This record gives sequence, structure tokens and C-alpha cells, in this order.
Amino acid sequence: MNENFTAIFLVLGSLFSFVAALGMLRLPDTVIRMHAATKAGTLGAGLILISVAFYYTELGITLRALAAIAFLLLTAPVAAHLIGRAAYYSGIQLWQKTWIDQLAEHYSAGDGSNPEERQTPGS
Repeated sequence: MNENFTAIFLVLGSLFSFVAALGMLRLPDTVIRMHAATKAGTLGAGLILISVAFYYTELGITLRALAAIAFLLLTAPVAAHLIGRAAYYSGIQLWQKTWIDQLAEHYSAGDGSNPEERQTPGS
């Protein structure tokens, strides 16, 4: 019975990882590619780790797999946000069909006008 669950989660995780790889190759700009890699890649890795937990029924391995899943779910969105913000601020071009640019009102991309980096008097 464990082999069936292992196979199901392993195949699903592999499919999500494959979709993430396809998204990295086929999507038009950096921000959209990051979205595909973060969402599908994290889910794929999480499902593969669940299959590891089902295959090795030892408590230590299961706890390590669950800890790795929790680590992935906590760090992947934060890392993607920071990388996306840095890419936007460095001046990457958004896809021409992107309609909404919510960051444009806060600072202009790549011109160094980030309000957090403004010089204060005496510095």
C-alpha cells in the first residue's frame, strides 16, 4: 500500500517539477518565469519529499522530509519576492502584455529612485 502512495506522489511531484521547467523555458519574462519556478517547483519538490516519507516509514526520515517541506514552503516565496523586486528595480523589461504594474507608483524601475535608498542630510 505504501508503494502505491509513494508512486502517486512521486509521479505528481515529477509532473509539477516538469511543468516548472517548461515554464522556465517558455514564459516570456523574468517575473513570470519566477512565478512558475516558485509555485510549481515548490509543490513538485514537496510532493517528492512526501513520497520519500511514505517509502521510508522510519520516524526520523519522515520528520526530516516534513521539516524540508516546511523549509521550502517558508523560504521559496520570500526568496522569489526578493529576487523579483531586485530584478524589477534593476530595470528588467516586463512583458509587453503586462497590464498592471503596481510597483511603478512606488519607484521607477532601474533609475535609483528607491525611497528607501535616498540620502539623508549628513550622510
